[in-house]
Amino acid sequence: MEGTVRELNEDGLGIVKVGRRRVLVPFSAPGDRVRIERTRKKKRKIIAERFEILEPSPIRKEPRCEYFGRCGGCLLQHLDYRDQLEFKRSKLNAILNEDVEIIPSPKIFGHRNRIDVVISTKGIGFRRYGTWWDVVDIEWCPVFGPSSKKVLKSLREFIEDHKVSLYEIGKNEGFLRYIVIREGKFTGDLVVNLVTGPGELPEDFPGYFPYADSIYWSVNRTPSDVSYGEIERFWGREFIREKLDGTIYLIHPNSFFQTNSYAAVELLREVAKRVEGGRVLDLYSGVGTFGVYLAREGFSVEGIELNPFAVEMANRNAELNGVDAKFKVGADRDVENLGAYDTVIVDPPRAGLHPKLVKRLVQKGPEKLIYVSCNPKTLARDLSELEEAYTITHMTGLDMFPHTPHVEVVVELRRQRFN
Repeated sequence: MEGTVRELNEDGLGIVKVGRRRVLVPFSAPGDRVRIERTRKKKRKIIAERFEILEPSPIRKEPRCEYFGRCGGCLLQHLDYRDQLEFKRSKLNAILNEDVEIIPSPKIFGHRNRIDVVISTKGIGFRRYGTWWDVVDIEWCPVFGPSSKKVLKSLREFIEDHKVSLYEIGKNEGFLRYIVIREGKFTGDLVVNLVTGPGELPEDFPGYFPYADSIYWSVNRTPSDVSYGEIERFWGREFIREKLDGTIYLIHPNSFFQTNSYAAVELLREVAKRVEGGRVLDLYSGVGTFGVYLAREGFSVEGIELNPFAVEMANRNAELNGVDAKFKVGADRDVENLGAYDTVIVDPPRAGLHPKLVKRLVQKGPEKLIYVSCNPKTLARDLSELEEAYTITHMTGLDMFPHTPHVEVVVELRRQRFN
């Protein structure tokens, strides 16, 4: 089949119409003329599995990463950054029915502060696009930055010296599974976390990473193909640090933290300028990313988070920054007395808000609600219900994820006054 890519769908795949068929072409740009040689079906969608670009679009550019087109990490690196932002603006407009301004990422390479690299018999790198069973072997990741090259070189030297077994994907066999690299972009701190199956790690492993501030060994004793496990041992510092706009955060290998430190500063500032009143509730508070920052700005902050370890880290971060912010363990659906706060911030996972929480917000919510979302679809769903009691007063997009179709959104809502 041959055709021309007319536009990208919300997942960043090019749409080619051939008769009544709608074929999705990865790594394509509007205006590309393509020949599609083989397709596959996934969730009722037809996706081009093997294709050739016959005539490139005039808006296509040369991607910086040599692994682009094979690695599944980036889908949009062949588009100029202005075109990426325009794509995301159009996407938000279609889903939220709003023309949303997008704040660009201050950096679009070397911005990512975490990568999870699989160590397998197929290669050391990232999953090949469209597969879970294959790996693109890489030397480094330009989206993460130069330190990834140093770490992966050291890892390969360790493997060569010790002849340790590598992960056989799908068989749950092999000792080495993943290496997770995290870096404080504003501090330069680096942590290397080796994830293995059960077994013995050679004692000299830390010696291969003398430049790392923190080295962890985690063991995954389950059949699940995941890049985390139980902490077996660590060397060096227990935590690395990141500093966002003057606020310091401790980062553990298993902590969730915004993956783009540079754009995270813009996110914190955007949320802070929307907060009103003195008393703030930070829901889904994680390690205190918003809460600690706002406490440094003078707000009285309480945080609620389901993960006990994240709560522990949030309270440590509050203590580290010398602020009076209190974080406790709790479930979103069980939160009461929401109207006692001047502003409530919600930053839920991709699934969005729990229906019970939405109901409580509508019935007895605060004067000001700030919704931070990484999933515009579930955001749109929740906003349609919240608008029973709230009016949207501002909406901003932030590009936390350059070269991908993903986008963060901050929505400011004010409670309606009923006569």
